[in-house]
Amino acid sequence: MSEWTQHTVETARGARLPVRVYGKRTGAAPVTLYLHGGAFTGGSSAQSARMPELIAKAGAIAVAADYPLAPAHPFPLAAEAMFDVLGALHRCCSEWASRRSRLFVGGEEAGGNIAAALALMARDRRVPLAGQILVSPMLDPLMGTCSLRSADVGEAGCPWADGWSAYLGSPDKAAHPYAAPINATRLSGVAPALVITAEDDPLRDESETYAYHLKTAGVSVQHEILPGPTGWPFALSAPTNEAVQAASWSAPVVDHLKAFFAGVANSKRSLASTYPAMA
Repeated sequence: MSEWTQHTVETARGARLPVRVYGKRTGAAPVTLYLHGGAFTGGSSAQSARMPELIAKAGAIAVAADYPLAPAHPFPLAAEAMFDVLGALHRCCSEWASRRSRLFVGGEEAGGNIAAALALMARDRRVPLAGQILVSPMLDPLMGTCSLRSADVGEAGCPWADGWSAYLGSPDKAAHPYAAPINATRLSGVAPALVITAEDDPLRDESETYAYHLKTAGVSVQHEILPGPTGWPFALSAPTNEAVQAASWSAPVVDHLKAFFAGVANSKRSLASTYPAMA
């Protein structure tokens, strides 16, 4: 298990948020704001330590944060709160990495949705962002994909259907690209993406569709589908015991993360003024 340390991030609005920081300071290591799953209504950074650990194994720093949960905090509160944290990381993350480090966002399931929204918000609000890591992201409130139907989920009473209802509050919110990024009609100019799903992932089809939309818009995308069985997305928040650490998907995920970080670092786009190193 990777070591982590507790820190507090203070946003420009004066909010103080505890975060878990995974990884060791090595040069200009990438820094990733990572968001947990839980269908918008549950979960925590403490319960979703697996991916931050793998990000650290890939040579990066993972900053795992808790966002405000629905239904008490419906859209757009979680996305706006995490955008404030993203801004704070630009100012303070040199204490864990380097002033030359590049900033990424990432998340699993509902956290993947918010990470994708943050990438859109960063483009629209002209905040530097090097990349986005979407792990089994929860992107489509219509829930009509073949992968969901094959898993016999999607009806009222399943965690994702209930989660979407709690998060959106009303159906019209689904039209907003920050709420349901898969419905965004303008994706050009967002940060490069790593989209990871699995053959047995009920959220596989929406992950594939979003990766395709990003590519069509000219966004650099690394799209990976892991062989099953993985138990995703539930296995992502399983306790980090020895059985989970030895899961067949851990090593491939680390390899994909390493390739993505290296690809962004070596790309002309990552060196352009649009995505400068952190000041």
